[in-house]
Amino acid sequence: MSAKDLGFVICVFGNLKGDSLKTRLKMFIEVFDTTLRDGTQGEGVNLSVQDKLLIGKKLDEFGIDIIEGGWPGSNPKDEEFFNQAKSLKLHHAKLCSFGSTARSVADVEGDFNLNALLKSETPVITIFGKTWQLHSQKGLGLTDDENAELIFKSVKYLSSHGRRVIFDAEHFFDGYKHNKDFAVRMLQSAVKGGADTLVLCDTNGGSLPNEVFKIVTEIKSKFTTKIGIHTHNDGELAVANSIAAIQAGAEHVQGTINGVGERCGNANLSSIIPNIILKLKFNTSQKENLNHLTSIANYVYELMNIHPNTRAAYTGKSAFAHKGGVHVSAVMKESRMYEHVEPEVVGNKQRVLVSDLSGQSNVKYKAKEVGIDLSEHKELSKRVVENIKSLEFNGYQFDGAEASFELILRSEMNEFSPFFKLIDSKVNVFYDDAGHSTAETVLKIEVNGEIEHTASDGDGPVNALDKALRKALLRFYPEVAQIKLVDYKVRVLDEKDGTAAKVRVMIESSDGSDTWGTVGVSTNIIEASFKALSDSINYKLFQNYKAQQETVVK
Repeated sequence: MSAKDLGFVICVFGNLKGDSLKTRLKMFIEVFDTTLRDGTQGEGVNLSVQDKLLIGKKLDEFGIDIIEGGWPGSNPKDEEFFNQAKSLKLHHAKLCSFGSTARSVADVEGDFNLNALLKSETPVITIFGKTWQLHSQKGLGLTDDENAELIFKSVKYLSSHGRRVIFDAEHFFDGYKHNKDFAVRMLQSAVKGGADTLVLCDTNGGSLPNEVFKIVTEIKSKFTTKIGIHTHNDGELAVANSIAAIQAGAEHVQGTINGVGERCGNANLSSIIPNIILKLKFNTSQKENLNHLTSIANYVYELMNIHPNTRAAYTGKSAFAHKGGVHVSAVMKESRMYEHVEPEVVGNKQRVLVSDLSGQSNVKYKAKEVGIDLSEHKELSKRVVENIKSLEFNGYQFDGAEASFELILRSEMNEFSPFFKLIDSKVNVFYDDAGHSTAETVLKIEVNGEIEHTASDGDGPVNALDKALRKALLRFYPEVAQIKLVDYKVRVLDEKDGTAAKVRVMIESSDGSDTWGTVGVSTNIIEASFKALSDSINYKLFQNYKAQQETVVK
């Protein structure tokens, strides 16, 4: 047994027996990313060639060891990706192409897919083969001998061309539970052909962590070849199964950023990587770049045009967000009480939310974030808490609308008053004979005693309102032109009230450098939208005013 294998045995079985080890040998776990291949099989996921190249660069910068780019023999897009990827300058990662074993034992060297893999010129190639007897016999119509020979010849053909070959044992856990001898024999065929790594795949995503641990342990005892793990999330256990496999001795782990992938998704590397480093204390190439984890997770979401999972472990916006007053009070004293790791380690940040569950600790924390010390203003913080609870009872929500909260706080401290006042408004929607609609808003706004009367058309009533408000304010506040609407959400409250129900409008705005959220509530969607829009503009104007005052003081 090698020193490397011995280290894993000591780490894993020492932990199992509860032994206290003074010396824990640190193992290196190879991280294999398949976001660009398996990840794109997820529903609603579509990446252009340029998107894949950009993500590939980010994965390399982050420290991923192997990047699986696609299946060059299956579609023109992946073929074009590998053509362009030849000029991609990777500093750490190795690019990998993916495909299946040959279609026929009789003509392995002439197989189109295998030759497309070689043509991609990647230093690493992954091919999958059947290790579940049911699939081999029913799906391919092969005898056990024919399937073993197909795997052997396919791997050998690729490895004979000097490529590192990773064998993905498809449906391995189902196959092993069905017929151990068959599944192991297929792995042996891959090793005989020259496979560098044997990846055990939980393709259906139905295995349990204890099953994965037991089977990986048994396979480790039979092979000296590097063992890897590839899991799917159909049982919500992909990350747990990957960690169980690593604890059992797997030295290679596959997954995708954010867990995107077919059906319920792949194992989420955004969770697996920090668990390996921070919990298992094993080495990966990501150790120095772990503080970029949240950034790369958001980058991939952006290029895939997928709304981020705010509740994602480690990288989600809510991962280190605290709402309950008791929690916040504890976090302010010692963050470890409610945070299992420091958010900065994974590139995230601690957040405190203000809501009807808030106590004075929440308000004081949020005030401190905007440079206000309320430690000597107990009555003020108590008044703000009561105000917030009353507003939330009436439908307001300040999670994600922190700009509206700051304006409330500044107003209570007599530091802020609105920069404009609505005198009158009319919103009209017109329909023509063809069913097309147009909207018009007429506004009368007062600024510093002056009245501005304006009108604007829009694609809908809210758009017309937004344009009219900006138009009315531009003469007084040119910086309003910098504000862009990033997101607009409407939530119906008290659905039982039907069309008379209150609605909550959440708006996210940006000036190109900062982003902020505001909220408005009313039984009238136009009024709710106006409140959120007004807060958005007032927040921007107030921030500019503060900056000017600070400059004057300096």
